Amino acid sequence: MFLAIIGITILIIVFFIINKSSEFYYRFGNLIKSTGGLLIVLGFLLASVIQIGTGEVGVQSLYGNVNSEILESGLHLINPLVEVKNFDKKTQNYTMSSVHDEGDKNGDDAIRVLTADGLEVGIDLTILYRVIPAKTPEILKQIGIDYKNVVVRPITRTKIRDNAVYYDAVSLYSTKRNEFQTRIYNDIEKDFKNRGIQLEQLLIRNINLPESVKQTIESKINAEQESQKMKFVLDKERQEADRKRVEAQGIADYQKIMSNGLTDKQLQYEMIKAQKDIAISPNTKIIIMSGGKSSPIILSADK
Repeated sequence: MFLAIIGITILIIVFFIINKSSEFYYRFGNLIKSTGGLLIVLGFLLASVIQIGTGEVGVQSLYGNVNSEILESGLHLINPLVEVKNFDKKTQNYTMSSVHDEGDKNGDDAIRVLTADGLEVGIDLTILYRVIPAKTPEILKQIGIDYKNVVVRPITRTKIRDNAVYYDAVSLYSTKRNEFQTRIYNDIEKDFKNRGIQLEQLLIRNINLPESVKQTIESKINAEQESQKMKFVLDKERQEADRKRVEAQGIADYQKIMSNGLTDKQLQYEMIKAQKDIAISPNTKIIIMSGGKSSPIILSADK
């Protein structure tokens, strides 16, 4: 289109500025007119061809009227007077963080919320989203190109503040964190979809608590860990006591069985077996047998 404007400018110069009776006009007038006409034609031709990049869609508008037909990636022939706005349909992210230069905005951009117990908590957040290609004409008409600052940022921050009031600071930091994340995801997804944006993922990166609350949580965690440790020790001691009790009971039962079951004849039999084992031993022995029921005296000498 730029070339067409140059061509028109050249023709205007030829017809209104250059004196038609001058020698310059007679010598170069036709060449200048031809060049101007060629530039006009070439400019309109080039303006009629547009390329949409990979991962983008184009939306056409003519004098403020938005065409509902979208242009996919590739080359397209269009009305040279049409203006085309490109939309990125790939996954995009928006980060709000308290760390300098980590988020989309410099400085501390964490979301400050009030919890159910009246404490101020800072939340670092990243959301992943993308535009719905079929909805891009509506986005252009109702929101414009800067949907990140018009929709994504304000809705996200508002929904987080609206939902944080249902949780106290400690629960938000620990036990209710996943529940809170799911809750705000559902709220934000609904509002985004109504505006032609698909929320893909919501990530709570960090929850910054007041220092006094951090100390309280750390003390509670330490107490719980000590309690778990003591419970483990008590369980171990209880198991050891049960083991000793079972062992003692087994010994008592054995002794009871032995005391009730052994007879003189059985003892005499066991003594004979022991004497037999001694007799077949390779060592030299002197065995003095008594005449009564008492045990024999055994003397041994090394070879």
